[in-house]
Amino acid sequence: MKNKQPVDPSKYIIGFFLFSLLLAIGGLGKILNLLFPAGALGLAWIFYKKYPLAYVTFTWWLLFLTPFIRRLSDYNGSFTDPSPMLLAPFLATIISLVSVYQNIPLMLSSAGLPFFLAFIGIGYGYLISIVKTSPVTATIAVLTWISPITYSFHVFTCWRDYPIYKKNTERIFVWCVLVTGCYGVYQYLVAPEWDKYWLIQTGLFTSMGSPEPMGMRVWSTMHSPLPFATTMIGGLIILFVSRSPIRLPASGVGYLSILLTSVRTSWLGWFVSFVILSVSVKSTHQVRLIMTVFSMAILVVPLATVPPFAEMISARIESLTNVEDDHSLNDRQDLYQRTLKQALGTIIGNGIGSSGPGFDSGVLDLLLSLGWLGFLPYIAGIAFIFMSVYMGNESSFDPFVAACRAIISGIFPMLLGGSVMVSVSGVVFWYFAALNLSAKMYYNRRN
Repeated sequence: MKNKQPVDPSKYIIGFFLFSLLLAIGGLGKILNLLFPAGALGLAWIFYKKYPLAYVTFTWWLLFLTPFIRRLSDYNGSFTDPSPMLLAPFLATIISLVSVYQNIPLMLSSAGLPFFLAFIGIGYGYLISIVKTSPVTATIAVLTWISPITYSFHVFTCWRDYPIYKKNTERIFVWCVLVTGCYGVYQYLVAPEWDKYWLIQTGLFTSMGSPEPMGMRVWSTMHSPLPFATTMIGGLIILFVSRSPIRLPASGVGYLSILLTSVRTSWLGWFVSFVILSVSVKSTHQVRLIMTVFSMAILVVPLATVPPFAEMISARIESLTNVEDDHSLNDRQDLYQRTLKQALGTIIGNGIGSSGPGFDSGVLDLLLSLGWLGFLPYIAGIAFIFMSVYMGNESSFDPFVAACRAIISGIFPMLLGGSVMVSVSGVVFWYFAALNLSAKMYYNRRN
């Protein structure tokens, strides 16, 4: 690996974010609008060429923190929408197109077939979008679709270093749960001014709660509750197989913050992931799993039932059984009734980005955007992923593989309630799929 260098890349990562925070707090948002994405792209390129692990780490933290820095910048400067800063993580991930170009034979092999099929589906949707909109509009829209595929394929090409990437991923997500979980709880209790300002300016308080303490649905450092909750699923499942000394406090704030997102599909997604993980690992690990869940229940349940948190959490839990008064469920049912027939009849597709942001059904979004001509290869790629990961026995001796399989198994059904295959959520799904496929390649070639 190229990562064995005397220079510590983490200093540059920390320095980049600290410098960006100083500019954001200092009211230099207009400068940061250009400097942040340009700096992220430049630093990501250096890491990609010289420090592969740092590239992966830096890209993840861009995905975690960029919306927060943007909100801070807008609050202390002037509100900018659309914000160029939000392109930063996707510019960093799209660098991995180089890996696609350099490893075309691997992508065309049976092992890389899931990525190739998904790439074909998205490429088709991109071409339709160019025809129906413009090259610039289509290219900006496709970044959130294609970057999960290219970035994850890059990780897959490093399958020979799977053990190193496994440890690095564990470290990234343990700290992610702790940092973003803490901020999520703080966000709910305090409602920071920059978050309230952003909520008012975007008009999203109709769906994300009122801009006041204990009135907002938590989205932490990210741009909405769904990507944050999806990221938490990945992190919380990883915590089950982690031996990090900070896993207990991380779990405490992690579970509390995912409850405060009020994203019920993510709660169900976590439950599916937990069940899959439980039946995938050996009995010795199952005992540890039960003990961990018991410890988390002792820590989280009392917190979730005290007055600052109980009202929002209990209301959403009750809505799981009271479907008649469930407005969001009724709205989603209405969306399916209005759109399903149109989506099923869409052969060519409307192009990527045509459904708009925040579409409440990932399945309908895929059908409407890609049409059947793009949807079939894309969904076939995902089907091949599940066939591959469930046919292997790697999870029986490597709990991390079991965790990866559990994560993608929990996220996939969430397509019924949101677009979880694009943007941050999409990166989470495809990244852990890539690690699972990497493990399979690693253990097969070693044996």
